[in-house]
Amino acid sequence: MIPFSPPRIDQRVVDEVSAALLSGWITTGPRTKLFEKKITQYCGCQTTVAVNSWTAGMEILLRWWGVGPGDEVIIPVYTYCASANVVLHTGATPVMVDISGEDFNISIEKIKASITERTKVIMPVDIAGYPCDYDAIYQLAEANRSIFHASNEKQEKLGRILIAADAAHSFGASYKGKMSGAIADVTCFSFHAVKNLTTAEGGAICFNLPDGFDHEEIYKQFCIKILHGQSKDALAKTQKGAWRYDVLEPGFKCNMTDLQAAIGLIELERYQENLDRRKVIFEAYDAAFQQSSWALTPLHSTADNKTCYHLYQLRIAGVSEEQRDAIIQEIFEQDVAVNVHFQPLPLLTAYKYLGYKMEDYPEAWNKYSTEISLPVYFNLTDEQVQQVIAAVKTAVFKVLQK
Repeated sequence: MIPFSPPRIDQRVVDEVSAALLSGWITTGPRTKLFEKKITQYCGCQTTVAVNSWTAGMEILLRWWGVGPGDEVIIPVYTYCASANVVLHTGATPVMVDISGEDFNISIEKIKASITERTKVIMPVDIAGYPCDYDAIYQLAEANRSIFHASNEKQEKLGRILIAADAAHSFGASYKGKMSGAIADVTCFSFHAVKNLTTAEGGAICFNLPDGFDHEEIYKQFCIKILHGQSKDALAKTQKGAWRYDVLEPGFKCNMTDLQAAIGLIELERYQENLDRRKVIFEAYDAAFQQSSWALTPLHSTADNKTCYHLYQLRIAGVSEEQRDAIIQEIFEQDVAVNVHFQPLPLLTAYKYLGYKMEDYPEAWNKYSTEISLPVYFNLTDEQVQQVIAAVKTAVFKVLQK
């Protein structure tokens, strides 16, 4: 079986994790702090806080920003459940909007129609590693300054809707020359096992707020928040006589460990070769499918947008959901693992129960019902790429007889 997206674990990773184990620092320590600095340098943002997941990072960000009951956060309906869950956890309302016809990302027109005086955050999701149209989103935030209602000092200082990017897929992508992490006001990355860059589990919050925000102070605040509100972490308490600490607020427990950061440091050091290999795989899929009348290949690079090649979202033109599912099953029968990204949120029981209806999002349904995500990862060989291509073509022909 050709797997869908295994992590790249080799001797370099094993050696670095072993070194971390033997160093005596297996929780947050020097490797985590170095990883944060290297992410900041790579992305070009103001500061970075490493956490144990995208989910924890985004939820704490929303809470820090003051998002709560009565507030609204605009998200695309075409995303993983975490995007909605973190909003619900704060007591705020996720306002789900449809996606654009050109790609899998959030529709600018649908955002525009959904902004109200209760909108505190817009959370664009860079599906598959392809950045959203951030200039257009910022223009909407600026155009709605007059109806924005600040509920705390931070919101008043910004004076508009916060742009908090769900960049779980887009580490290494760029928009108009800026790297993901330095485009939105705040960006949250995921380093889950299936992501381009993994730390097994993990994430990072990258801050790039306008002038007037003290990013050094923000970093200190978040280091406290992610460790139960404790005034010192384990590393700080190792100084002679520095055992005493305070708890400044009832915080959370979601700090990244040095074991996780050890994996991330190796992954980041060789990240460009990862991207280069993924690009070759994308190009092979493009070449194989672009001449097929039934294949709709994904948009992944324009003059402004550069993907990080996270997901190759092939669509099968004109098929029903049932036919798409049959094609997937036929691909699996040929020992090739594929996936679907994503089931739009109203298809899932939790959000149906909350009243979201799939018929309100026709473009998301159109994309979802015809989409198949193909394997893309560093260790996927050229021979395996050809096996994937052959399996897809065989499956489509068998189901559609063309």
